[in-house]
Formats: sequence, C-alpha cells, structure tokens
Amino acid sequence: MASSLPSSPPRVRVAAYVIRRHPSPALLVFDHLDFPDAGTQVPAGGVAPGEDPERAVLREVAEETGLRGARVVRRIAVDGRPHPETGRPRLTTYLLLDAPPDGPAEWEHRVRGDGGDAGMRFVCRFAPLPLAYPLADAQDAHLGRVDPGWGATGGAVG
Repeated sequence: MASSLPSSPPRVRVAAYVIRRHPSPALLVFDHLDFPDAGTQVPAGGVAPGEDPERAVLREVAEETGLRGARVVRRIAVDGRPHPETGRPRLTTYLLLDAPPDGPAEWEHRVRGDGGDAGMRFVCRFAPLPLAYPLADAQDAHLGRVDPGWGATGGAVG
C-alpha cells in the first residue's frame, strides 16, 4: 500500500491595491533597493492566525511602505496560485484601498521591526494607471476587477 504525505496547507496572504485618485488614478508600488531582481510589487504579506484580511492588509501596507491612513474599500479576488519560485501553495486575498489624499508621490522606506523583511529598503511610488508594465508575480492580474481599463498588462516580470 502506497503512502502519501499530506500536502501542506496554503500560506494565507493579502495583497493591496492602494489607489491614489487625484490628480489621476495611480497604484502604490515599490521596488526592493537590496533585491532589484525582485521586480516591482504591491504591498503583500502573510495573515497572522486569527487576523482578518482587512486588518492584515493595513498592517502590511504600513510595514512595507510606511504609508498610514489608507482605507480598505473592499475585497477584490482570492488567488490560489503557488509561489513562483518554491511552488509552495498560497492563498492571496487582493483588497482595494483608497490612499490618503495627501503625501508624496515617491519615497524611500526602511522596514522596521523583527519580521523577515526587517531592514529591507523599498522605493515606493504611485504608478499611473493603467500600468505601463506588468508587476512581479502577476500581481496586476486583478486590476481589471477594479476598473476594466486597468486590466492586466500581460504577465510578470522579475
């Protein structure tokens, strides 16, 4: 009788589409200064046990970009694609957030705390929509659910 190992449960994650509406629609993205090959991304990360996606996404946005004052509008999609490098299962809830109306268009942020990304440096900016290029890990795949004109740019880079 063949035995099979139980498959590991998916890593539960959130990803943020933080939109600044004025002067024209733009999406909060960042690049890793220390890992340029990681590609341009949106804020995303794990959900702690017992944490709801809305709370997790606000925490991840603040941790990875320093941006505070964003407001969750709604859940957009749940994506079950595996990690592109490890193949490990992931379950990512994408959420739409409104950015605070003021603040810079571009800034550098160093992650604080004791998590796995502590000390990492990110260059954050609001990229005009529709995007001129695809995001890493096909993170732009659900933008068309927010506005049909912001649909996916065709694949991942990085």
